[in-house]
Amino acid sequence: MAGIMGRKLQAKLADAMSKRSHFSREEVDRLLTMYSALTAGGTRLDRNKFRDVLHNTFDMTDDILMDRVFRAFDKDMDSFLSQEEWVLGLSVFLKGTLEERVAYCFDVYDMNSDGYISREEMFQMLKNSMVKVLSDLQTTEEDPDEGIKDIVELVLKKMDHDHDNRLSMDDFMKSVKEEDLLLEAFGPCLPDTKYREKFLADLESGNVDIDVSQAKS
Repeated sequence: MAGIMGRKLQAKLADAMSKRSHFSREEVDRLLTMYSALTAGGTRLDRNKFRDVLHNTFDMTDDILMDRVFRAFDKDMDSFLSQEEWVLGLSVFLKGTLEERVAYCFDVYDMNSDGYISREEMFQMLKNSMVKVLSDLQTTEEDPDEGIKDIVELVLKKMDHDHDNRLSMDDFMKSVKEEDLLLEAFGPCLPDTKYREKFLADLESGNVDIDVSQAKS
């Protein structure tokens, strides 16, 4: 009886969330089944399990950015993802409109959630995403931090439309609409096309068990 009630609740939830996302009802139902497997039938997906999905399914490896992606999904900031946060977050992550993806990336990069991407935040994210380049620079006489600071200045010159030495959402949106390569200017926080397309194909066909089973306990 409990299993039947659970399926009925999931079907009702899938129907409701398909209307608020870019997924079909069937796709939402499969995402909820995946969520249930990840949480052992619970309603709280923790950071570590979510990071496993990002790593195993989408080949994301940057610890800082994976944490920021989790925060962008975790709208109520309770350190867990609800079923709704899981589905709606993946909707933007995998199928979002340009405006949705811009808002999502901005949220990832706005590390202190003050509504701006500051010079310091740009520096930290660029330094983090350029570890290999920096290690090569350290074999020369150049100060790698100075190189990063120069890049930050170039980014501000390109993207800071209101000239206040920081990036607002409006600055970021205008810049990406002018040049879409700037969407992930401070590090990769969206899935690579091949992993995105594979996941969506598996989701459409119902073959989502492989990636779930790879998540660590």
